[in-house]
Amino acid sequence: MPMEPRSSGPLSASPGRREEVEDLDLLERRLLDEFQHHFPLSSAPFAQVAERLGVGEREVIDTLRSLQERGYISRIGPVFRARRVGASTLAAMAVPRRRLEAVARYVNAFDEVNHNYERDHRFNLWFVVTAPDPARLQQVLEQIEEHTGLSVMSLPLQRAFHIDLGFPLWS
Repeated sequence: MPMEPRSSGPLSASPGRREEVEDLDLLERRLLDEFQHHFPLSSAPFAQVAERLGVGEREVIDTLRSLQERGYISRIGPVFRARRVGASTLAAMAVPRRRLEAVARYVNAFDEVNHNYERDHRFNLWFVVTAPDPARLQQVLEQIEEHTGLSVMSLPLQRAFHIDLGFPLWS
């Protein structure tokens, strides 16, 4: 899986995690903690991760799949710097509480959505959309509006700030 070397992090957190962090085993914790940055750029990245962790490649893949299924991560992939490749925007929606989980799940289903998160605000669902071009970006936003019946507020980048969201999860 190709990765951008200066990615903010290949493992994206997922809203709606259903289990407590204390339930994670050592391999799960190490995967989440040690590979927020510098995910291997190779034809066999999971084999490289496995070698570093002293386990098999299949175990790494199965563990990452389990973390995703259980809601600890939403995706494994690059996060590109805004305006370097394609088009992107920060988007926000005011979603009725009873529909929040379903709408978030729908939004997350788009490959173009890097991540989404809930905020305690009238605009309570926020997400980043990155597309190959402005036309596809607009198409994704329109599909979300059509499917949900809710407006999407698009907030394209005006001035870039790089904030590294990776941090040690366990000591």
